[in-house]
Amino acid sequence: MSPVIPIQSASDCAPSAAATQGVLRERGQREVFCGLTGIIWLHRKIQDAFFLVVGSRTCAHLVQSAAGVMIFAEPRFATAIIDDRDLSGIADAQDELDRVVKQLLSRRPDIKTLFLVGSCPSEVIKLDLSRAAMRLSREFAPQVRILNYSGSGIETTFTQGEDACLASLVPCLPAATADGEAPSLMVVGSLPDVVEDQFIRLFNAMGLGQVHFMPPRRSTELPPVGPNTRFLLAQPFLADTARALEARGAQRIAAPFPFGVEGTTAWLQAGAAAMGISSSAVEQATAAARERASAALARLRPALQGRSLFFFPDSQLEIPLARFLHRELGMSLIEVGTPYLHRQHMAEELAWLPPGVQLSEGQDVERQLDRCRQARPDIVVCGLGLANPLEMEGMTTKWAIELVFSPVHGYDQAADLAQLFARPLDRRQRLAA
Repeated sequence: MSPVIPIQSASDCAPSAAATQGVLRERGQREVFCGLTGIIWLHRKIQDAFFLVVGSRTCAHLVQSAAGVMIFAEPRFATAIIDDRDLSGIADAQDELDRVVKQLLSRRPDIKTLFLVGSCPSEVIKLDLSRAAMRLSREFAPQVRILNYSGSGIETTFTQGEDACLASLVPCLPAATADGEAPSLMVVGSLPDVVEDQFIRLFNAMGLGQVHFMPPRRSTELPPVGPNTRFLLAQPFLADTARALEARGAQRIAAPFPFGVEGTTAWLQAGAAAMGISSSAVEQATAAARERASAALARLRPALQGRSLFFFPDSQLEIPLARFLHRELGMSLIEVGTPYLHRQHMAEELAWLPPGVQLSEGQDVERQLDRCRQARPDIVVCGLGLANPLEMEGMTTKWAIELVFSPVHGYDQAADLAQLFARPLDRRQRLAA
């Protein structure tokens, strides 16, 4: 195994039958990024963690290209390259991994949590990273916590990398103190710091001064969890994390996701209600932010109202975004595709979709392309691999991955989120003029 190569820079509780009527389930060729992509936002969020990908040079190039960070920045992720010596059995891959980890930790004493991230190559050769994490943890604890998760794209979509990462952290969360203590609120899902700070200010204004965020900005400050923990999902792709929290006694708060004015308000109302805060307190605390966001969206609505929209499955953000674009900006939904449809987590979102909208789960990309070409929507939301060919066919596209990389949650980002859809339409109109 080559030395560390820095990646440079830097259930079914179903909703109403109407909500799921006509769901098209497809199983075929898919077009998605792999879960290694999640490292790009996770390494920025958890500031004392390091992500060591165990994979090929292709893995290193993928994450480095997706990161787009400066080559002179001190990176907090890297790739340990699986090379010919590992594949041929000349070198013991476990011994080589131990050597690379020891070299890394000796050079970077600031690391408090090290994630060993599996990849397609490491899984194909059956490299047991869970055993390696346990062995190395015994050696380096308590100075460094060493965990592992899979970022392979063989059977997953790219946002599931975050889900796997956070699920690996759940067993490390300290146990909350015993019964009788007041419930605590936890927001689950990686959010940009600016968005997290905005939510903290809103929670404080409601009278909720102690709200935990998972993941925290420092891995040494993990929030406690127990039967008195109530948690709000900030991201719709955290099924495994939610299940792991529930196994430790925490209770999920049913809510739509905080996209747009309507979704953010309902999300905050649900969290406040679970903590005994009145709806009037929420309305008072959010009034100014709601007014600003509504005014900003009103200016963008004429550019989007009546425009037709087609979602290819990519990030699992598709259903909440479709709800926002339809209800708050007046867009017409032709098809909303999502890699996985978690009916329990999506119940509130599904109830807000218009009757008769075509939902699809999974993907058979050729069939979906045929439906898209027949519909000729005004804008198509899809992955990078499909965007350029569709642009060549005269369609307007929006890269789905940009919706994950950009701050889009909450009131102050509602107009920015709408702009991500308005700009491609404006560009197409200018080019046609």
